[in-house]
This record gives sequence, structure tokens and C-alpha cells, in this order.
Amino acid sequence: MGTIARQSFYNVISILIAFALGGLNTIVFYPRVMGPEFHGLIVAMLANSNIVQPIFSYGIQFSVIKFYSACTSKREQDNLLIFSIFLPLLVIIPLIVTVYQFESITNYLFADDSPAKSFLFLIFGVAVATAYFEIFYSWLRIQKNTVFGNFLKEVYQRVMITVLLSLYLVGWLDFDGFVITLIIGYYVRLLLILSYALWVYRPEIHWQLPSNIGVVLRYCSYIFFTGFSASLILDLDKSMIEQILKPEYVSFYTVAIFIAAVIDAPSRAMVQIVSPMVAEALNENKQERLEELLKKSSLNLFLVSGLLFVLITTNLDAIYKLIEILNEKKGYATGLPIVLLIAVTKLFSASLGCLNNIITNSEYYRYLLIFSIGAASLAFALNLEFINSYGFVGAAIASLVVVTLFNFLKIVLVYFKLKIHPFSLNSLWTLLLILGLYFIFKNIEIDVAPFYSILIKSLVAGVLYLVLSYFLVLSEDVNEFINKFLKKQ
Repeated sequence: MGTIARQSFYNVISILIAFALGGLNTIVFYPRVMGPEFHGLIVAMLANSNIVQPIFSYGIQFSVIKFYSACTSKREQDNLLIFSIFLPLLVIIPLIVTVYQFESITNYLFADDSPAKSFLFLIFGVAVATAYFEIFYSWLRIQKNTVFGNFLKEVYQRVMITVLLSLYLVGWLDFDGFVITLIIGYYVRLLLILSYALWVYRPEIHWQLPSNIGVVLRYCSYIFFTGFSASLILDLDKSMIEQILKPEYVSFYTVAIFIAAVIDAPSRAMVQIVSPMVAEALNENKQERLEELLKKSSLNLFLVSGLLFVLITTNLDAIYKLIEILNEKKGYATGLPIVLLIAVTKLFSASLGCLNNIITNSEYYRYLLIFSIGAASLAFALNLEFINSYGFVGAAIASLVVVTLFNFLKIVLVYFKLKIHPFSLNSLWTLLLILGLYFIFKNIEIDVAPFYSILIKSLVAGVLYLVLSYFLVLSEDVNEFINKFLKKQ
């Protein structure tokens, strides 16, 4: 796990910086500088862009990771990489031309009074830049070089938003100027990762299609439908809140989602480097190595994400008091139940480790298509019903139901097809530790200012969590990391 641990550590640092900046942007700068309405509009448009992005990339970035290590020669590998650049153009150009040619399409997709309809260029512009960013990032991941790409993916765009909001605050940008500059920023990021990917490895151009193009395209098609459905599950809620309710509710919802999303940070860091290793283990038919990757990633992520879960969910009242003090605006505390619902969802997903990567890179990836289409359809129906019934909290309920069901189906699939699962006895002990500390600390109130309350409770709960997990030896990898850290002191 040396490569995984080393790059995961750097990736975690990048993601923690990104979450710190993202927290300032989402919780303080956006609401104070733009107000909930414009903040909600920007988030809704970027959510629509995230839904479109998998259509534009057509799953080719995942095909690069799956098939690169299976190529028998450098020429075949290079052909695959070059092909990954041109395939998306066959989707992007016809689709954009069609949408702009037929106004009835946008009228069907957006409500008549939806302001997002006026910013199609932002939705498409960011989707194209993000699609190609993911493709060139996959070039780096197959070379097991993820740190800079992860920095660009996680930190760069948060810094960009901070700078743009600062320019907006001082009056150098109006709202339209903010949107245009935001698009430019995404293309600067694309240029940076393209340059770095070619510096790390420059493929030779042979103007030949991959020898296994039929298999690649079939896999791309399955991943396209799966990825598109997954994007719907992740971002449909924000889009529907904007259309059913008001843009400011998207702002309240986004703040709540961001707080819970911190739990996902370790998963996002580790999966970047584990994914190509899973593909190699599958291509070389190393069953024991595959099971080792699954169980270790599951336990480590569950333990680390569990700590974040405890720290966040036991401080929710103080966190929202602090948010309203910082923003001088009411309304954000209505999202408090959303944090707990999404936090449970994120923790369950973290406990699966690299399970999703195993399915995506195995011959059983076709099942994901069935699961994803079913989950996306269910997400649409539940969001429509629950948002109308329970307001924007209904979107969080819909996400919890859909993601829990989807994850359970993935566990069953891997167990019956590969005879492995992510859990162990230590997973149970970790769950008991998380629940125990949650119920102990959630009812403890410290009568000081919110910031100091969060600091004191987090310090006590965090130290207790780490001490108990260390002496119970819940994870050998985490204990080894702590031992190395203590020896350096």
C-alpha cells in the first residue's frame, strides 16, 4: 500500500485545502457577496453542467483506465489515448448544434420562468471543459501520477471561485462578467492538465483506431449510461429544487450538502490512485490482491470518514449558529436535517471502499447500467414527490433512499459474482465506535460562542475516537501511520 498511502496522503491534503476554501466560498463568500438567489442560480447551472458532462465524455475516461493496462504494446496504448481525445467530439458537436437549433428542447428541459435557460452557454462550456479535464486526468491516473491532477480538480477551482468572488465584491465584475470569467477559468484548468499530462507521457500519433475498438465502444456505451444516471442522482436534486422552489433554496441546500460532503473527502483521495490498481488486479486475475484492496480501502475509509461523521454531526447546532452569524442572514438553519441525512449516505458509501471501482473495471460492469437507470428513475420520482411534499429536505430524503438501495445492490452483486465483500469484524467495531460517540456527544451542549463550542467538542471527541480506534487496533494501516507520526515527534 506504499504508493496508495503516499499519494492518498498528498491527495487528502489537497482535498482538505479544497474543502477549507470551498467552505469559505459556500458558507461565507457566496451568500454574503452574491446573496442566496444568485448563489443558488450559479449552483443550479453548474449542477446542470455536471449532468451534461458524462454525455460529452461518453465514458471514455473510464475506458482508458480499464483497457490501458490490458494493451499488449505501447502502440496499442497510444492508439487508445489518442482515440480518447476524438471520440467525445462525435457527441459534443452534434448535441450542442441540435440544442441551439431547436428552442423546443430547452423549453422542455427548463421551466418557463427558470433563469438557468438564459445561461446554456455556461452549462455547455463548463461541461466540455470538465469532460476533457477528466479524460486527461485519466491519462495521469494510469501512470499512477495523481497528485497534481487532484490538486487541479479539488483546489484550483475553489481558489478560482474565491478570486472571482473577490473581484465581484469590489465591483470589477458584474454577474455576467462573473459567469464569463468562470468559464475561462475552467478552460485554463484544462490547459494546465493537458500540458502536464503530455509532460508526464506523450503518446505517439499513429492515426489508427484501437484494435479492440468494438469492445472499447461497448464499454463506453455502458459507462455512459451509468455515468449519466449517476450524475442525475448526484445533481438532479439541485436542478429540481431550482425549478420547483426558488434559487435561494438551492443555496440553503448547497450549504448543507457541502457540510456533509466533508465526510467524502478521504474516499475521493484514495479512489484516485486505487482505481488503476483495481484494473490491474482484475486484468491479471489476482483475486487475493483484489480482496485485499477492497477490505483495506473499506476499513480505512470507514474509520477515517467515521471520525469526520462524528465531528460534524455532533456539532450541527453550533455550526449553523456560526453560519448565520457569519452571513447575517436567516434561513440556512432549515437545512440542518439535510446534513444528517446526507452524512449517513456519505458514511455508508465510504464503507464500500473501492467496491464501485471493482464493478466498473470488471466484466460485470453491465449490471451497473441496470442499477443506475433504475436508481436515476427512482431519484427523479422521489425528488418530484418529496420536494413537493417536504420542501428541499425532501431532496435529501430521496438521496438517502436511492443511494442506500443502490449501494446495497452493488454489495450483493460483488459478493455473488466475485465471492468477496468489503466488511470484516473490525467494520462492526468501527460502526459501534461511531454510533457510541455520536450518541454521547450529540446531546452535550457547551455554553460558549459557537466557534469555541465546535473547537472544544471536536478536540475531545476526536482524541477519544483516535485513542479508542488505536488501542482496539481497528486498522493496521491507521495504527502504522499514527506510530510513524509519533516517532517523528
